[in-house]
Amino acid sequence: MKQVLQKWQEQYFSNEEAVLLAVLLAVSLVVMATLGTVLGPVFTAMILAFLLQGVVNTLRRRGLSLSWAITVTYSLFIVGFISVLVGLIPIVGRQTSLFIAELPNMLGRVRELLVTLPEKYAEYVSPEQVQIITTRVSEEMANLAEQILSLSISSFPGIFGVMLYLLLVPLLVFFMLKDKDILVAFVSNLLPKERSVMTAIWSEMDMQFANYVRGKAIEILIVGVSSYIAFLILGLNYAALLALLVGLSVLIPYIGATVVTLPVTLVGYMQWGYSTDFFWLFMVYGVIQFLDGNLLVPLLFSEVVNLHPIAIIVAVLLFGGIWGFWGVFFAIPLATLVKAVYNAWPRKAIVSEEDRVTEPK
Repeated sequence: MKQVLQKWQEQYFSNEEAVLLAVLLAVSLVVMATLGTVLGPVFTAMILAFLLQGVVNTLRRRGLSLSWAITVTYSLFIVGFISVLVGLIPIVGRQTSLFIAELPNMLGRVRELLVTLPEKYAEYVSPEQVQIITTRVSEEMANLAEQILSLSISSFPGIFGVMLYLLLVPLLVFFMLKDKDILVAFVSNLLPKERSVMTAIWSEMDMQFANYVRGKAIEILIVGVSSYIAFLILGLNYAALLALLVGLSVLIPYIGATVVTLPVTLVGYMQWGYSTDFFWLFMVYGVIQFLDGNLLVPLLFSEVVNLHPIAIIVAVLLFGGIWGFWGVFFAIPLATLVKAVYNAWPRKAIVSEEDRVTEPK
């Protein structure tokens, strides 16, 4: 066993850069797992600054100086930031409150619907099965009421956290745009000058992260706005809230669209029942999901390394469990990073004793 471990260490950690890279990855993992919530505003600002850097580069190519490009980009960001605070958040907050207040009634109507199933489909559903389902629904309603009560009690820390984000994120974004070169040079100086492995990994990941983050932001915007317009035209209740959920659902591949279908279908059924309007809602929502998966995703993420669906789902569960929202957001890039590290990791060929004997002198 000792010889096996020694050969493994000699093969994968004989290079000094490999050891340093392993230490950096371990430290980063510990910091993210323990301080991920505390550093949330920093991560948010980094994402926004990364997105806005594309606008700065575009303005620079149009002939603007660096200072003017940053000024224009940051001004547009502040205008959009204030518009979301003043326009979108109050509407979504109001509709969320109404939806939570109406949810017990919705679930009660679902329970009434379940009670009638044995009469309509006696061959397939027994009264005992319906009783088990309705009991489960009642338990979930009680748990939901308890969670809502606890949420209202603990609202002060949540409000404090929101205010912290509102104050820190715009400030951090400004300094990250303004002092980008200084920050990059500072991090670069902390690393060894001979870093061929890190350079190879960065070269592979730079384009991947850029395409993924910007593509995902565009996808959220297009899917969310399209859903909101469609829901408004159809007259669906809670249109802004449901459209926001549909837009954010693209963050979780395969799972998000399935989960968000439930509230959309529930609200539509409670509003219209089995009617033509409910049919149109189902059709329009299906078309949006189809176009997202078969048109938007191939166009926006054509440069992203293809990963197997199992690898993507495992990455979402693993990184989401460790880092919450940001783990879900970066699940695919992080999985790609793991792949890039594995491909670029320095390996030393191990020569066996038999090969040494047969080698020509």
